[in-house]
Amino acid sequence: MLDRVEKERRSVEDLMLDMGRKARAAARPLAIASTDSKNAALEAMANAVLEAEGDILKANAEDLENAKSSGVAASFIDRLTLTPDRIRAIARSMREIAALADPVGSLIAEWDRPNGLHIERVRTPLGVIGVIYESRPNVTADAGALCLKAGNAVILRGGSDSTLSSKAIHKCLVTGLEKAGLPADAIQLVPVTDRAAVGAMLSGLDGTIDVIVPRGGKSLVARVQSEARVPVFAHLEGLCHVYVDKSADLEMAKKIVVNAKMRRTGICGSAETLLVDRAAAKTHSATRCWKALASAGCEIRGSKTVLEFAPGYNAATEEDWRTEYLDAIISVDLVDGIDGALDHIARYSSNHTEAVIAEDPVVVERFFNEIDSAILLHNASTQFADGGEFGMGGEIGIATGKMHARGPVGVEQLTSFKYRVRGTGQVRP
Repeated sequence: MLDRVEKERRSVEDLMLDMGRKARAAARPLAIASTDSKNAALEAMANAVLEAEGDILKANAEDLENAKSSGVAASFIDRLTLTPDRIRAIARSMREIAALADPVGSLIAEWDRPNGLHIERVRTPLGVIGVIYESRPNVTADAGALCLKAGNAVILRGGSDSTLSSKAIHKCLVTGLEKAGLPADAIQLVPVTDRAAVGAMLSGLDGTIDVIVPRGGKSLVARVQSEARVPVFAHLEGLCHVYVDKSADLEMAKKIVVNAKMRRTGICGSAETLLVDRAAAKTHSATRCWKALASAGCEIRGSKTVLEFAPGYNAATEEDWRTEYLDAIISVDLVDGIDGALDHIARYSSNHTEAVIAEDPVVVERFFNEIDSAILLHNASTQFADGGEFGMGGEIGIATGKMHARGPVGVEQLTSFKYRVRGTGQVRP
């Protein structure tokens, strides 16, 4: 038994090392590929996805059947589900990425030195990117397309629950690469569900992976950050807050709050905590915000002060303020104005996305200046925390760390830079 397990482990390690070598080999020609050839590949991929709609939906139906039989949450099913509209959105995203300016080789800055040297800082691909994600099969397309546009090879490791859907989409990506004359190994999908494959990627695959991007739940990200031997673009949980100030337009607040929580509850930009200015409660405007949520089918978990106004709701525990529900549940608290909101967010936020609904410009500026989350919004839903909505064509994830990439990780964030120094014979004395 042990011999068989050991052989299987070694087999996975050998498979992953081979994928790493192929990715590194593909990265070189991809780094210097023309914009036209990359865009041609993206267009061909989009066409292939649309043509394979039936096959993708069939594979997704099997993934969904397996997931439902295992009793997963409704929010998980939503993230896993593909529909004709979502498939069209995948193809549209690829075309939007193709329409973006090519970041590779673009000039970031330039200057001249007194000795006559001319210095340029230009964007360059990162090399080989490893993307580890759960449940969302559309990430297969988004990550593959974004990495390609930025001149990077990528190794994709999707969740076991979406393996059939991801394989069907990946087949379309390879078709696009081949039609454009680019190396098929530029976008590889790990073909096994063994968790040892994740461990192998986190090891760096013998130096062939340059950076890891995790996209998934808290346990996945924690494992990646704990075990990775290569740099990580951290994508922590989306513990997003919405603060309704006493100066807010009530009708606007109700509309935004309901959308922020209920449009899609299973995404990382979904609001998990509603904070309302205590002064607004005195005019009963606050109660209408959470009543609108309740009417939309959301479970309210209120603080002690909230329950004084609405005793019929469930009581929030300390753990609720730290929970990313990814479901139709929200924690609600009354706070002492902007100071109370800032204190609460500083204590519990995952530094992902926060929104303020207010008409007082002083409140808005304090919110923007004093909160250190990756994305801050004023009078807009937290569900806009998305690379596509930012005009990036798509995203690999929302980076919540502070190094290199932060916020939506799009094509520019998937590049590094190098310096080009031009001289006329200068030597250093």
